[in-house]
Amino acid sequence: MRKYIFKRLIQTVPVLIGISIIVFILIKFQPGDPFSSMMDPNLSQEMKEKMLEQLGYNDPVLIQYFKWLLNIFQGNLGYSIQFKQSVISVIGSRIGNTVILSFSSMLLSILIAIPCGVISATKQFSKTDYIVTVFAFIGLSIPSFFFGMLLIKIFAVDLGWLPISGMVTTGISLKGWSFAFDVAKHMLLPMIVLALMNTASLMRYTRSDMIDILKTDYIRTARAKGVKRRRIIYEHALKNELLPLITVITMQIPSLLSGALLTETIFVWPGIGRLNYNAVISRDFPLIMGIVMMVAIISLFTNLLADILYVIVDKRVKFD
Repeated sequence: MRKYIFKRLIQTVPVLIGISIIVFILIKFQPGDPFSSMMDPNLSQEMKEKMLEQLGYNDPVLIQYFKWLLNIFQGNLGYSIQFKQSVISVIGSRIGNTVILSFSSMLLSILIAIPCGVISATKQFSKTDYIVTVFAFIGLSIPSFFFGMLLIKIFAVDLGWLPISGMVTTGISLKGWSFAFDVAKHMLLPMIVLALMNTASLMRYTRSDMIDILKTDYIRTARAKGVKRRRIIYEHALKNELLPLITVITMQIPSLLSGALLTETIFVWPGIGRLNYNAVISRDFPLIMGIVMMVAIISLFTNLLADILYVIVDKRVKFD
């Protein structure tokens, strides 16, 4: 297993280099220069050109890329133009907020989607199945920004139960459980919005896969032997459903991080998604490249995580 993990980690290196090349080229071919906002508008054109030359902006693209890549290997993702700080420190100050929101949304999605998908599959063509199916289609069809604005209108503006935006209440200092409750209250609406689409897709996948499993020969044999229906569903069918579910759930982690862009922007949640939006608006290219590379690394490691979980769940799975 250790040999397999080491081999997979080695395989990620050329993939990351390929992603870095694509990202770097796409950013560099954007019109204008990202350093103009840092300079005094009263500077002469000659002084601006001299400063760009010192920053290496006029170097060939290949030279710029290798300088950037060398800095990455040294743990330096560059300097944020907007925040006047290192990219790593800017991302580090926000990533925890996105992790809290994303994993809470994923947990909510799993707790709703898997039981509903199993119930829908075991009661196929019943009223319960139709209700779950309609809910799943609504979740897949409704745009997240519209759903977010709708929740704000109902629960924040009309009823006044929940805060409209932000992560904590401004103007007051809270500690301990009071602080945690305040963060949870601010997180509730964006968590629901972020979980909506993942819940719908995971529910549909669980339902369709469970229906196929319940039609297999070993399930028919268990029924013929008189095994209780509940045991067939939750000990035999659901256990075999776990492997494909692991794949789907782990693949949702990068999509949660990228999908947080719109949700965090709507609710002004201080996470990576909103940070990326601000970076694009302010043309903060070093920060954009740092965020994209971070999401790429997370995507690759979630693939590795899925393989490791396969071995834990099913001892028959082995890797050389």
